[in-house]
Amino acid sequence: MVGQGVLRECLLDPDVDVVQTIARNKSAIRHSKLREVIHQDFWSYAAIESALSGFDACFFCLGVSSFRMKEDAYKHLTYDLTIAAATTLARLNPQMTFIYVSGAGTDTSEKGGSMWARVKGKTENALLRLPFKAAYMFRPGIIQPLHGARSRTASYHLVYTLAKPLLSGLRRAFPNAILTTEEIGLAMLIAARNGAPVPILEITDMRSILNSRT
Repeated sequence: MVGQGVLRECLLDPDVDVVQTIARNKSAIRHSKLREVIHQDFWSYAAIESALSGFDACFFCLGVSSFRMKEDAYKHLTYDLTIAAATTLARLNPQMTFIYVSGAGTDTSEKGGSMWARVKGKTENALLRLPFKAAYMFRPGIIQPLHGARSRTASYHLVYTLAKPLLSGLRRAFPNAILTTEEIGLAMLIAARNGAPVPILEITDMRSILNSRT
């Protein structure tokens, strides 16, 4: 959902010249700014390296649910996959700002009891060591999907569908617990353009970035 949100904001922003996505299948989106690169192996980018240079920012929004997954399998789909892409991009684009969608509760000590939080923390730590111009870890909590964004995880989609009538009210009551896909996308774009005050952004930090525009 976050990827759909930031893609929408990039396409709407007049200061963004080109948006390139890497995916296994073409999307239904048609836009003059959008270039789609079809690629199957997300652990190796040698075949498409020629299409990966010259970019100012990467918004890395891939992720899977850890539900019923063993740690090795989750690590392969979270840490290994992310670092394969980031290492390639850092080599080709040292001027790049890399923004990673992590999650509230991520454990950067890598020693806590929550498997997913340890793996996410290991991923964050590795990304912050790479030679990018800047790297920011975004940790959203509850996300309210807007403008047609939807989770591709069936259980998440069901939860968001059932909770839809409540989320707007809850967001007004608890603004530091819930953000929309539009807000997260805008905050990511602002961080890519202007930087952010801290490398790891919790919900309150994202809200602060959004408020700084006014």
